[in-house]
Amino acid sequence: MRIAGAAVAYWAMVFALGFVLGTIRVLWLAPLVGLIPATALELPVMLAASWIVAGWLMQRFGISGGGGALAMGLIAFALLLALECVLAGVLSGQTPAQWLAGLREPHALLGLGGQVVFAAIPWLRTRRSG
Repeated sequence: MRIAGAAVAYWAMVFALGFVLGTIRVLWLAPLVGLIPATALELPVMLAASWIVAGWLMQRFGISGGGGALAMGLIAFALLLALECVLAGVLSGQTPAQWLAGLREPHALLGLGGQVVFAAIPWLRTRRSG
């Protein structure tokens, strides 16, 4: 239960920041510099925040083993993708198939790569401290 709680908290905290930064990226930054550079500028901020949040939550929830950390990251990743799919439908009218197809765009692949790293960060933190 503590792993699931940590995963939900990890997802929620990072998603909240990503929602704010993503809004800035889409509405302001991308029109100025393009989708790929805007995504590339947002990504290090999101990954640094993910690193900090994951470490804090792992300490708070007592997750120190690689298996628990990996589960935390994978659950958070699944929540992230599920909510992104739902938001694509609500905000853009996309079907799940359209949302998946959109992940093949270069800027979306860059973002997806960052999301995979987001999922791995709790596990990477255990590797770093171990």
